[in-house]
Amino acid sequence: MAVIAEALPVQGIDAARVRAIRAAYTTRFVAAELQRNPQDFQIVRRAQMVPAPGDVVIATVTELGKHTRLQSAVSRRQLMFVGQEIMVVYGHRYAPDQFLAHVPNDLGPCQLVAGGGVASKVIEQHASIDKATALDPVGLLMRHGKVVNLTDFAPLDINNDSPQAAQLGQVRPPVIAVLGTSMNSGKSTTLGCLVNGLVNAGLNVAAGKATGTGAGNDPNLFTDAGAFSVCDFTDFGYPTTYRLDYETVRSLLVAMIREQSATGADAVIIEIADGLFQGETSRLLADPIFAEHVDRVLFSAQDALGAQAGERILLEAGLDLAAVSGVLTASPLAAQEAQSQLSTPVIGTFDLCQGEVAASLLPAK
Repeated sequence: MAVIAEALPVQGIDAARVRAIRAAYTTRFVAAELQRNPQDFQIVRRAQMVPAPGDVVIATVTELGKHTRLQSAVSRRQLMFVGQEIMVVYGHRYAPDQFLAHVPNDLGPCQLVAGGGVASKVIEQHASIDKATALDPVGLLMRHGKVVNLTDFAPLDINNDSPQAAQLGQVRPPVIAVLGTSMNSGKSTTLGCLVNGLVNAGLNVAAGKATGTGAGNDPNLFTDAGAFSVCDFTDFGYPTTYRLDYETVRSLLVAMIREQSATGADAVIIEIADGLFQGETSRLLADPIFAEHVDRVLFSAQDALGAQAGERILLEAGLDLAAVSGVLTASPLAAQEAQSQLSTPVIGTFDLCQGEVAASLLPAK
């Protein structure tokens, strides 16, 4: 482990240091301004500082662990080296297959809990993975005497519509939400294939990810699938949505649907991260505003039992469940098991790429 010298309380940043700092995907909007005007920024570390979710931190990598690469502003997986300075953001993390982590109450040593660039304090982790990469914060990034938060440079705002969204009337395009049994149930791939199928059917499709942990993989997948407009919660200034107050999560979903509806899309597809039992997801499903803004739901499951439970929960919530897809459809036998127990059709993930199949899942006019 590298020995890190005691940081100065206030440090300036020149152009050479900016070039050396590896900026993460979550900090991409801040990084762009830092590169343009480094003289406006400082790195500040004081004993009484308490970081908040979304605060940008410059940290030194002290030991490599689970994440050996950091997603860059353009989502390139850049190798990290011990002793290197990186620019990441404080945030909570909820990932049953990886880490449960909370933002610490000081600037002491912490961990990189997501490759998209989230610093936090690990509470617990999955038994099968390596411990998290260790970080030593140099200090919080400050500009004009204020700690820099992602919301300061985010292009979208949940409380203020963009000019094009402000002009959106009562009529909006069809909205389909993709949910799943859990992390790694195939939600993002399912959404990508649905987008691709709708594009193959001749539609202009906008896509978004409303909850989860900031990373570029899924937005890039949606773009590669053919979506002409893509955004996620980091575009609104949130590194993750775990432990956000519920009103913010609720407003974020509505704002994202409004922004993507205002692009001129023929259909809007939105991913809701993690599983149905995750805190913000379960509250959204029970909220009438979800059914008000989402016309149909596509569900991803890992196995037949999960598919059956998911169908029951979604139908009891009064939602229009279009189909079940996801990881279970990689196995014809698992898909047959599921279909024998469901009233909802089971559709192979990659079958969704067919224009006719995808278009059949749109709500009837």
